[in-house]
Parts: sequence; C-alpha cells; structure tokens
Amino acid sequence: MRQALIAGNWKMHKTPSEARAFAAELAREIGRERETEVVVAPPFVSLLPVKEALQGSSIKLAAQDTFWEMEGAFTGEVSPPMLKEVGCHYVIVGHSERRTHFGESDEAVNKKVKALLKVGLRPIICVGERLEQREAGQTFSVVKGQVEGALDGLGAQEVSEVVIAYEPVWAIGTGRTATPQQASEVHAYIRGLLKEAFGEEVAEGVRILYGGSVKPDNIDDLMAEADIDGALVGGASLKVDSFSRIVRFRRSG
Repeated sequence: MRQALIAGNWKMHKTPSEARAFAAELAREIGRERETEVVVAPPFVSLLPVKEALQGSSIKLAAQDTFWEMEGAFTGEVSPPMLKEVGCHYVIVGHSERRTHFGESDEAVNKKVKALLKVGLRPIICVGERLEQREAGQTFSVVKGQVEGALDGLGAQEVSEVVIAYEPVWAIGTGRTATPQQASEVHAYIRGLLKEAFGEEVAEGVRILYGGSVKPDNIDDLMAEADIDGALVGGASLKVDSFSRIVRFRRSG
C-alpha cells in the first residue's frame, strides 16, 4: 500500500528567520507523524534554518527547484549536490509557475529529473493543464505529453523513485479545485500511462499527488479517492493549523 505524502510548497514566502520559527511550530504540532509522510519546501535561502528547526522530527525537507548540472558557471542556479548536502530528500520540478513565468520546458524538466536521481534525490514532478486546454478537451493529451517528456529515457527502477503531482493550472491559487472525481480521473490516467510504459509493479508503487487549492475542507474527499496518494499544498501550507489539518486528513473506511 502506498504511504500518503503531504508536501507543503511555501513558494516565495517567509524570510529565513520566519521560516525557522514556522518550522519549529510545525515540528511541535506534527513532527511525530508517522502514518503520513510530511514534506515542506521553503525557499532556497531558508533550507538550512528549516532543516535545523526540524531536527529530530519526522518532517522531511524539499527544495522548490534545481538546475540539471552538478556545478559550473550558472549564476543564480542551485545544483542537486548542494540540495542533498543541505538535507533535502525531495525536489519539486516542473511546477506550472516555473513553466509559465520562466519558460521551463518538458526537456528541461527531464534533465532536472535525471540529475536529481543521479545523486539520490526524489523528484516531485508537476504536470497539469491550463483552463483553456481543459475546456478544449485536451487534458489527457497535455498531461500525457508532460509525463512522457519528464520521464523520457528513464528505466523502471528510476521511475519507481519519482513522485508525480497533478496540478491543474486553473486550480492553483484561484480557490477553484478540481472535484475529487475530476482529479481521480486524471490520476488514474497517469497511472495507466506508467503501467503501459514501465509495468504494473512500478505503476502501483508511484505516488500521485493532487495540487490546486487544497484546503482543510476538501482534503478528506480528495484523499478518499483510490488513486490520490497525497497533496502538494500551496497557500494552506503557510499556516500551522491548516497544514496540520491537511496532514491529519480523515481516512475513509
């Protein structure tokens, strides 16, 4: 059975001192959580203070992005080995904000995924369609292209290490959320793509998260769906009470 994963993406919020204090609060509130894997992704400059604040807790550290080279003349970039040494377990790649604001392509996402796996870090690969694409009936074709692009050239063992996050772009920060049924339909489709390309064992092992205006009042219904294995949480991860409630979603059955 796949362990649920709840990841908080803080985006460009919280200075290092604010992040440290917030992480310490989280550690006190949910730092002993074992049933659900909990991950937080602060900005690069806050990774080390957050790591220190989480010491001794079960909460794991993630970065919000990386570059695909291990070192070199790439001003402003951060490499996978740097992230590993600072204590990261996971790294978010291909977020729609990276794709939209910085022109990130499927090819770039693929390079990042390969670089992360090379040093033993686990990518959280974001995929999802824009509103006009959903309305045009292109959801599956868009998601298929992004999944296949991100995983191009990888073997089954490598793919078993990744996490995929389905984030419909029209639901990110808008207050609109895909219904549990809409989300589950795409999750099941992604799992089918994985099964076709890498086999049933890999497909059944990969966790697929939902992201897009996840809140305490919709997490229970989302997590009741068989193919939704967790959530990538934005705004609601910036408050201890709301993120804690999401982590402690009510399991059906």
